[in-house]
Amino acid sequence: MLAMGGRAPEFTLPDQDEQSVSLSTLLRHGPLLLYFYPADFTSGCTREACSIRDLTAEIQQAGLDVAGVSPQAPASHRAFREKHKLQFTLLSDVDKFVIRMYDVQGPLGFGVRRATYLIDQARYIRSAVLADFRISQHEDFIRRAVALSAGGARRAHS
Repeated sequence: MLAMGGRAPEFTLPDQDEQSVSLSTLLRHGPLLLYFYPADFTSGCTREACSIRDLTAEIQQAGLDVAGVSPQAPASHRAFREKHKLQFTLLSDVDKFVIRMYDVQGPLGFGVRRATYLIDQARYIRSAVLADFRISQHEDFIRRAVALSAGGARRAHS
């Protein structure tokens, strides 16, 4: 895992529609929940993606955006998004370049660890969670990020 308070490395990856998307582009409208997951269509990753999908309204109200990263090809991400009605971006890191940059590759370089980062618009890592098999910890992390961001958004508009 990258350290909290450090800068999130810039990257560009293809999304589910084979469009190049950079971290800076994702941060254009506000802070980002960037999550890494092992694979489309596995039971744990499907559960995680659907829990994020179910929080989309609260995430957007708090001024946050979401993007997921895994090593599958854009076509797999497109099918996964369509099947589960996901509204957020899925990025394809087939070569695991970004997965390595964010220090979330699995043991001995195999697989991908389940990790979620909260990155602010200046690209600083504000918070992070690493919980390979405890998907509920990622949902709790996102709920806390939403609560903190919503509080900040309310203060900013007062």
